[in-house]
Amino acid sequence: MSEPGFISSHRYGKDLVRVARVVRDKVDGKDVHHVIEYTVRALIDGDIDVSYTKADNSVVVPTDTVKNTVNYFAKTSPHVLDPAAFALHLGAHFVTRYDHIHTAWIDLTTHKWSRIAVDGEEHKWSFVRDGDEKTTVSVVVGGEVGHLTADLKLGLKDLLVLKTSGSAFDKFWRDELTTLAEVKDRLFSTSVTATASIPLPPNTPLTPDGVGEIAKALDFPTISAAIKKDTLEVFATDESASVQATLYNTAQRVLISCPAVKDIHYSLPNKHYIPVNLSAFKLDNGLGYEGGAEVFYPAPDPSGLIEATVSRK
Repeated sequence: MSEPGFISSHRYGKDLVRVARVVRDKVDGKDVHHVIEYTVRALIDGDIDVSYTKADNSVVVPTDTVKNTVNYFAKTSPHVLDPAAFALHLGAHFVTRYDHIHTAWIDLTTHKWSRIAVDGEEHKWSFVRDGDEKTTVSVVVGGEVGHLTADLKLGLKDLLVLKTSGSAFDKFWRDELTTLAEVKDRLFSTSVTATASIPLPPNTPLTPDGVGEIAKALDFPTISAAIKKDTLEVFATDESASVQATLYNTAQRVLISCPAVKDIHYSLPNKHYIPVNLSAFKLDNGLGYEGGAEVFYPAPDPSGLIEATVSRK
């Protein structure tokens, strides 16, 4: 019996690998600890068709081995505290360790731990999760030994922000199905997801041992910090005509402050806070065009969703 279909793409690996690493350091002879916590997805692909079509497992690197590799590198990689460099190190390992594996997808989510301040000084080994935002890295490593390439993106997600003024929405398209009222001053809230593309230095080969040189040249932590700083500052200070306009202004700021960024994508769900009508109680809650409401209903859904990618010219 002939087979009507063929495999046009495939990949596999391990998802939702949770790993935390404590780096025990000494500064001026005193103990200082660093901690980082990841959720990792590591997928691989290559000459593995027969595992699907012929039930031949001889080409399958077990997904348990993929998980073990993440844990092994969490202990041994010199880049474990730098998410982007750690992802590059993992990806470069998979495509150089196995001759039949040609592509690796590494996605890291970093869970926030910040040092606790005691008497104005950061404690040497105590931390607090003081926010839900997470840094993200997505890297695709491909090619052959000596000729590896990487598509690297880093960013953040779940960065929840809110401003109580400095945001309007008016002069929008109206038709017979439009009921939304225009407003000069509204509450604006969103949960920011940002993803920036970072080309690797053209003259620095990507190898497992060469990741450090790439990380030094690009300084990934500084880029990540700048993206968050720019996002927060523009959100706070922009006299927003719309989510779209604020998104565009934020992306332009990132391209100015981060020369290594090729493009940046923002996804901004509009977290709606709806002014409550208190007229039945003879109370004015600022429901008119001028805005100024003080009592809101935080609506969980539906939400507007505004997305765009701004690319360097």
